[in-house]
Amino acid sequence: MINVLFAAADIRWDVYKDALPVAFEKAGLDVDLSRDHDPSVVDYIVYAPNSGLTDFTPFTRAKAVLNLWAGVEDVAGNQTLTIPLARMVETGLRDGMVEWVTGHVLRHHLGIDKNLKQQDGAWRQQVPPLAKDRPVTVLGLGELGATCGRMLAALKFPVTGWSRSQKDIPGITCLSGDDLDLALARADILVLLLPLTGETTNILNAERIAMMPKGAIVINPGRGALIDDDALLAALDSGHLSHATLDVFRKEPLPSDHPYWKHPQVTVTPHIASETRADTASDAIADNIKRGESGLPFVNVVDRDLGY
Repeated sequence: MINVLFAAADIRWDVYKDALPVAFEKAGLDVDLSRDHDPSVVDYIVYAPNSGLTDFTPFTRAKAVLNLWAGVEDVAGNQTLTIPLARMVETGLRDGMVEWVTGHVLRHHLGIDKNLKQQDGAWRQQVPPLAKDRPVTVLGLGELGATCGRMLAALKFPVTGWSRSQKDIPGITCLSGDDLDLALARADILVLLLPLTGETTNILNAERIAMMPKGAIVINPGRGALIDDDALLAALDSGHLSHATLDVFRKEPLPSDHPYWKHPQVTVTPHIASETRADTASDAIADNIKRGESGLPFVNVVDRDLGY
């Protein structure tokens, strides 16, 4: 019997209490799933950082912590967590992000907002350029960024991707390290899908925004703190940037008095770009547990030094 502790908020338990046993059965695992296991008998922890669990010291038998979310910035630095931490990578989360990013890139590329605002009887023929003439830059070439980049490239957008370490992804011009300035200079549309670390906090500041082409657009479904909010608002007010579509924020829910809500060049979506889907996420968790029980290395293990 494998003892799995589910350490997440009540609303998550309501979703996963049925999905996880189905996935465990499909994987051929004999699992006792509970929210109340004694720490000394726990083999694996299915975890969300808002669960309230912050001290992993009592879990002396545990082999891994399996995060329910893709983001791990709230747990990766926990000094009591010394066993492997796996971030969530699953097809539902990936596919949802691809659909949201592609939809909003096309929305801005085609000028859909402008057309919706011009239903006044005036015939204005403003034909958008073809995708091949609209450069897109994706910051972050992990699972989500790379997949979004490949989809945009398939639509014939010239896609530049930037990451901390060099990647090689067919159809994408991959830059890294000191080439961030070049990646920004190419960005008529910029998509932020970086993990949040000490090095990426405020990565889109006033200096870097100034490197982007005049009239560029920012799309952020990654992490709110990737953007210096004051710098973004200033660039929108000055006209250097033409629009920002933002799905994530430093404080969520976004306070009702935040300037983003009423700014005419900002679109706010309430952290809906993508979501971990219980069925596919449960399959990913079951797969990692099966690997651990078979003596195989876990997948999607977080590098604590890098923070993702």
